[in-house]
Amino acid sequence: MPHCKRCHSESVVKSGIVRNSQRYQCKECGYNFIEGDSRINANLPVKKALAVILHCLGKASFNMMGHIFGVSQSMVHRWIVQEAENLQTAEISGSIAEMEFDEMWHFISSKKGNDGASAQWIVAEGELWPGSSVIVAVQPSTNNLTQKQ
Repeated sequence: MPHCKRCHSESVVKSGIVRNSQRYQCKECGYNFIEGDSRINANLPVKKALAVILHCLGKASFNMMGHIFGVSQSMVHRWIVQEAENLQTAEISGSIAEMEFDEMWHFISSKKGNDGASAQWIVAEGELWPGSSVIVAVQPSTNNLTQKQ
């Protein structure tokens, strides 16, 4: 026998059938209920996690995710906001004055000219002044001629 949903008592008796589901009544508080909750979807945590991942990757809009998961776009937005509220604030050790990243595009299995898609690159790391660092990627020169003086 199930426990009462309101007071969690074990003194529960059957109380008829409602919409093809067994109905129960608590002897202590008089609460009528059915076992289980058909409103809760077992796949909901998976849908929420996938929605957060897609949102973080910037690969899907709320509207598109709503169509995929069969919910409204405002519901997807609420999922994202709920997960964002559960996150802890990131702590950064030290101080960062300014940071800039540039993108480098790489075409796989495509040769769009001689852009070094399969060539080796030289990566150098250095410190310009205390507290700042630089990483430079340079392609080796194809001109191996040197002048002698």
